[in-house]
Amino acid sequence: MMSHSVVLFELTYCNPKSARFTACTALQYSILPCNIAALYRIAIHRTIIMRAPAMTTRPGNAPTLHPFTLRLALGLLGVWIAALTSGLNDRVSDIALADIRAALGIGYDQGSWIVSVYQAAEVAAMMIAPWFAVTFSLRRFSLIMSAGFLLSGVLLPLMTNPALFIALRVVQGLFGGALPPMLMTVALRFLPPPVKLYGLGAYALTATFGPNMAASLAAFWTDEVSWMFVFWQVVPGMLIALVLMAWGLPQDPLRTERFQQIDLFGMLTGCSGMALVVLVLTQGERLDWLDSQLIAAMLLAALPLLIVFLINEWFHPLPLFKLQMLRRRNLMHGLLVLAGVLIVSLSGSALPSTYFAQVEGFRIAQFAPLALTIGLPQLIIAPFIAALLNIRWIDCRWVLSLGLGLLIASCMLGMQITTGWARDNFWLIQALQAAGQPMVILPVLMSATSVVAPPEGPFASAMFNTVRGFSSIAASTLVSWFVSHREQFHSSILINQAASRPWLMTAPDSGQASGRYPLLPDGSASSVENLRAFATQVKHQALVLGLSDTWLLLIGFALLLLLITALLPKRVWPPQTLIHSATSTSG
Repeated sequence: MMSHSVVLFELTYCNPKSARFTACTALQYSILPCNIAALYRIAIHRTIIMRAPAMTTRPGNAPTLHPFTLRLALGLLGVWIAALTSGLNDRVSDIALADIRAALGIGYDQGSWIVSVYQAAEVAAMMIAPWFAVTFSLRRFSLIMSAGFLLSGVLLPLMTNPALFIALRVVQGLFGGALPPMLMTVALRFLPPPVKLYGLGAYALTATFGPNMAASLAAFWTDEVSWMFVFWQVVPGMLIALVLMAWGLPQDPLRTERFQQIDLFGMLTGCSGMALVVLVLTQGERLDWLDSQLIAAMLLAALPLLIVFLINEWFHPLPLFKLQMLRRRNLMHGLLVLAGVLIVSLSGSALPSTYFAQVEGFRIAQFAPLALTIGLPQLIIAPFIAALLNIRWIDCRWVLSLGLGLLIASCMLGMQITTGWARDNFWLIQALQAAGQPMVILPVLMSATSVVAPPEGPFASAMFNTVRGFSSIAASTLVSWFVSHREQFHSSILINQAASRPWLMTAPDSGQASGRYPLLPDGSASSVENLRAFATQVKHQALVLGLSDTWLLLIGFALLLLLITALLPKRVWPPQTLIHSATSTSG
């Protein structure tokens, strides 16, 4: 029998006590590929629902369906602005950390906790935010989190006590971490099929556009205005977001009955375990990993907590993570590739910035234009990729593979780096990154959400955003650790080679002694300055070799993602073409 792709809202995804989910609802909201036999199941489903007048439901058992209007679209825009502002706050404060430490009068060690505690609280909040959004309503929860995030951003620069400042950063991290999951939740719930991919493209922008704009903003605030605006920059965006969300998002009723099945044990174990792991990752290098009793203790506490959390989630009737959904190959593939691409994407941000900071001595403002070459084109490329994926005959797996190919090409160019490179050598690398990143992230979102029914949106949002938040931190830690250790390795090799071949560093006569030839013919040092210059050259060369090795490592990650893409996901179809297919076939 010829295979067709139609939309099916499976009975297992419906609330059997609710008459609100009809076959028409299925055609509007679900995106599950199936064969032509599904048409019969849709007809049976419609008949069962329409012939069940005795069915009753308690108010609030199922979310009310809302037509997609301009008012609702503006509400979703408000959620996007809030999520983007939250992500910018995290990255800008990280980049401007040196200025924040100087303003507070604290050193490197204490200042490192400013970023660590924020990120730990942020990831923990991502785990629980969708559950509370369903319970208190999306509109009410989003407004409260946005208002709290705004207020904490206003208060932070006014805190002169470092301990109070760090404590308030924890609070801000909780508020800020709750906002990105709201964006995916509203996209999965409210967006109709014809514009769903554009909504997912807006979500992808928070991962590609926002982080690459952070360097420019951090440079502007710290160099031209004041470090306080690193935190006060959230005010205009959050005020606009609050107005749009308050006016545009529909108000659902409270669902306090969910507290009867609250996953309190999962919240305590999962959030605690994840926060501890984030602290281990962000503080491990500074404290020398397992040689530190604090790191060892946090790790020993985190691992059992997370294991218990996962076991609890599997059996809990109303979990934070619905782990059974991972049986769906496309969702599993989406989470794996999302984590992997966040590592590979550092080849266009972390590695060039490391080179320019340590070899060229650039300030943030001097590197910012390179970051903008990735960030600004996203405003055009992301909608274009969404439109491309909406074409029925285009397989999103091929778009994803092509995007990975562009990222691999970018890394291969980066591997050719030398100490003589300037900014012009990086433009092509950044251009490939700008095109490749959305070509990977958007197909991943399309493929993964195609097997997620609207009532499962909060579960998918919690898992996606937790993986995204944690993977960003883990990727940064992995890459910085790898660069550091490869730099030390190459430095040792270079020094040993120089020691075994002293004639390579010996000047023909004292008049030609320099940083390249610091030794005189008699073996003595020509000057302290020449020795210092030679040591700097060795350090720069070791760093460049370490960066080249890191680009090679990221190529390996990208090839692994290509292999996973070839084996794991199934073909999915654009949302609106499924509606047309189902309508025409059933007619």
